[in-house]
Amino acid sequence: MVEHFTHTVKGSGPGLLLAHGGGGGAEANFGPLMADLTRTHTVVAPDLPGSGATPRSAVPLDLDTVADTLVATAVDAGVERFTILGYSLGTGIAVRAATRHPDRVTGLVLTAGFARMNNRMRLAVRVWRDLLDGDRELLARFLTLMAAGDPALEGLSPAELADSVAGLAEFVPEGTPEQVRLVERVDTTAELAGIGVPTLVVAATLDRLASPELSRELAAGIPGAELVEIESGHLVAAEAPEPWGAAVREFLDRHR
Repeated sequence: MVEHFTHTVKGSGPGLLLAHGGGGGAEANFGPLMADLTRTHTVVAPDLPGSGATPRSAVPLDLDTVADTLVATAVDAGVERFTILGYSLGTGIAVRAATRHPDRVTGLVLTAGFARMNNRMRLAVRVWRDLLDGDRELLARFLTLMAAGDPALEGLSPAELADSVAGLAEFVPEGTPEQVRLVERVDTTAELAGIGVPTLVVAATLDRLASPELSRELAAGIPGAELVEIESGHLVAAEAPEPWGAAVREFLDRHR
């Protein structure tokens, strides 16, 4: 594992560290929020191994090591303490980082996340992993089916749907296999009760990949955690950037 992840640093103010989802990237998962976030915070946006310019890992990813490296990336960038904004897999990384580095992590925002997989997610992630070795268009069709909320999906014309699937098929970071296997190994349930920082959990109510029940479980397990629900599938940045950004902004403004 590298000592730190390739990253960008933008803005000024309190620290905000981003933790993206499996098979994603910092820009892909947080892009619509970046202009607003950097207006008031120093945002450190790393890419996990095999995403962006971060080299792919030659060994399986371990949640402890990924969390430690994410934190080290921010510290190496000169940001000593920070809130972590995690999305999907990034919520598991964020919780583990808060557990292992309580002196660094000042808050958590956990979006479309999970402390452990339920059976629906377990089945979906296994199919995702198996399809990585085959037809990328088939993989993109499956991920679109699972990740898109019905309003967003049904709002597309047949041509727009085909273009969306084709674009997703082309965007498969080379480190996706290791990241997806890390998704399968996440279990932070025993750590939730020990989280002592302000926490916002954002549930996507139309999410069929990481169901909203999993976000509700996160919020119920973390003392004092706030829960906000927004109408979106798993692809929150694409489907509901405004309500997501508003929820994040309101939380950050109260806990600066």
